[in-house]
Amino acid sequence: MKKLFTTLSLLFLVAPVISETVLLKGGLVHSGNGGAAIIQDILISENTIVGVGNNLIIDGNTRVIEVSGLPVTPGLISPMSNLGIVEINSLDVTRDDESELLSAGFSIFNAFNPHSTGIPWNRSNGVTSAISTPSETSFPIFGLGSHFILDGSLEIKGSKDIAMFGRLGASYGSRAETLSLLESLLDIGKMANSMPVEEILELNIADQLELQAQDIIALGKVVNEDMPLVIETNRAVDILQALAMKQKYDLNLVLESVEEAPMVLDQIKASNTPVIIDPMDNIPNSFDELGSSLDLGKMLDQAGIPIMFSTQRSHNYHLMRQGSGNAVAHGMSYETAIKGMTQTVAQTFNLDNRGSIEPGKLADIIVWDGDPLEPASFPKIVMIEGQLQDLSSRSSKLTERYTNTENKPSSYKH
Repeated sequence: MKKLFTTLSLLFLVAPVISETVLLKGGLVHSGNGGAAIIQDILISENTIVGVGNNLIIDGNTRVIEVSGLPVTPGLISPMSNLGIVEINSLDVTRDDESELLSAGFSIFNAFNPHSTGIPWNRSNGVTSAISTPSETSFPIFGLGSHFILDGSLEIKGSKDIAMFGRLGASYGSRAETLSLLESLLDIGKMANSMPVEEILELNIADQLELQAQDIIALGKVVNEDMPLVIETNRAVDILQALAMKQKYDLNLVLESVEEAPMVLDQIKASNTPVIIDPMDNIPNSFDELGSSLDLGKMLDQAGIPIMFSTQRSHNYHLMRQGSGNAVAHGMSYETAIKGMTQTVAQTFNLDNRGSIEPGKLADIIVWDGDPLEPASFPKIVMIEGQLQDLSSRSSKLTERYTNTENKPSSYKH
């Protein structure tokens, strides 16, 4: 362990951009693909993983970092967050997650702040990228989420408008009306394949829903171009309604929350629909969530349904580690939990070059000081696209400020 700390200290003395080849040697590698972890080396050139295995061929210019059996995972990817677009929930002036004009076409991409204080905190806890989303509204469709790389660079890296987010079920009005509105919106999106947007805007239904051109274009991408549609829903009957819409409109559907999913496991599996769950949620917040159970993750896993994780703790999206660990404690397989924070997210949202440790993928890699699913474990190394990341955050800097009593007045020492 001391050797690892020494190596890291030397690494952070050099320039932040690593141009040479790097070998992470002897880590317990969880590849993210669902397979069991094994001791392996990882060879990185520039920003890409070029080799994974043992006895990899290296040259004299390769920088070797002895990992010494510590767990290694792909960088964690949050499938839902407000990172970079919300600073303080209770202060509207710090929120860029709402629109007064747009609905389905509302994009948060250009509001992203790479220097948001929540980003270093989550990065230092292993989250290397995240999908940031609009907030919930009274309308059944909230808008578009984008994927961002959490390296803190002002040169924002990410993928714009990769998924649409909405809700079916407990809402501000009748669930029957919500379902009708969703189907009307999808019908309008389908029209965008054959009619000019200007003509659709003149239709009575578009006028009644106060749709803008951006809304219609975005709905068209969901219905006609396979953009993922993430629908929050919980009741078994609502889940079935969402699956029926998936079939009717040939949607790339993702279900979120799904507290009563155990009642309709066969239908979810047959539809090949991935889900996003909060494994810590076992106390109903509404009549829609009466089926809340800590066994949800286990049942979904045993049914072979792709699983990802959310968390109710705003800004602390790294706590999906704790949630997934809780799911493992209640019967989910360990590697499914790792996969649910990495490869499953990448596959679901078409982040093709991330999410697993294998040749050809971008080198988003975490070396942990202990079990990645234990809240008391923390990263020792965070790499994003092959670059070592600073693990300091506002919290760590405040801790250092108020615990370092050297050359401070006596009042700081007591």
